[in-house]
Amino acid sequence: MECAAKGLAAEPCAGGVADRRCGSCGAVAYCSRAHQIMHWRVHKEECERFAGQMRHIDLLSQFPFTFLEPSALNHEFPSTRCFFLQTIKLHQKGLWKSECICGPDVASAKDLSIAAEWNLQSSLCPCTEPENPVPAVLTSWEDYYQWRSLPLHSPVAVLLHWPLTLYHCLQLSRLQTSRYDGQDTLCIHYLGPEKELLRLAVFGELRALFPGVQIHIELVGPEVPESRYARCSDESCCCKSYVGPEDLSCTAVTLKLWKGFYHERCHDIMKDSNPHLIVAPNAGVAAYPSWMPTIEIIRQMGIPAIFTDFCEEAAHLASCCISSITGQPLKIPIQVNPFRQPVAADNNALYLPCYSNCFVFGM
Repeated sequence: MECAAKGLAAEPCAGGVADRRCGSCGAVAYCSRAHQIMHWRVHKEECERFAGQMRHIDLLSQFPFTFLEPSALNHEFPSTRCFFLQTIKLHQKGLWKSECICGPDVASAKDLSIAAEWNLQSSLCPCTEPENPVPAVLTSWEDYYQWRSLPLHSPVAVLLHWPLTLYHCLQLSRLQTSRYDGQDTLCIHYLGPEKELLRLAVFGELRALFPGVQIHIELVGPEVPESRYARCSDESCCCKSYVGPEDLSCTAVTLKLWKGFYHERCHDIMKDSNPHLIVAPNAGVAAYPSWMPTIEIIRQMGIPAIFTDFCEEAAHLASCCISSITGQPLKIPIQVNPFRQPVAADNNALYLPCYSNCFVFGM
């Protein structure tokens, strides 16, 4: 961690690691007592809030699995993610290709194929219909793994956090609105997709989570595929059998992608697609001014909307931006998403990525 007073103090930071933590929150570090004292005029406004966020660290560490510690890295695999994928023999394979710094970025993706594979045995991935009906509600990765009959060491949560976060958002929205009450069609507007565009097959899991429901997801992006279960590596598995479009008529997940900002394209999208819910995963609202006109147009539409961000502090900053535009507080306070992506646990980290959810407006 860098000294929190770096760039603010007249004197440069002392050499070495900033290993002096704030005694109240433990979330910020300093290189010296002098810099800590100088920074207090800035930190005193956020210290109590940081302390509350740091109390969630134990919760955020309760994953089915974690990546290996950074000390295990080597020159061949310089990132924690690459090293982790190599240890489970998935580096640069199938759906996992874009999960590390070695993979292609979204801008270079020419083929958003839905035929991508898990490259895992069927016992480690959800490549077919579930054995049992989905429970009334899934509240954690442990619940999901148990329902899908998967061992907790399976790495599929690394990719499934996209559809499971969407599932969580829908569960939250149904607590507050009756616009979607179990009818056979569900429409979602999904804003700001990036890495998801290279893993569209994982959204096929929504078929298992919402059986018998036709789900239409409008994303801001460049292609229009249809989603089904991603295949496993077992040649004899039934997931290899062909499923025709007529067999998906009751349980299809259709993904349609639009290029451009939502506030620029929403009128075209709304001609054929009136959403039950708008979701913006890992949005970075406070970092990108382009969200401001989008938030304003969502406010005018009056449709339920959920924004998520990579940590609680980012979600707090986003909620401040949103409230300044809408003139209203959030309908539901910031919550930690139980289906956040599993990450490496590092004792020196300020926050673990948790995709904290914040309900916005229109409820």
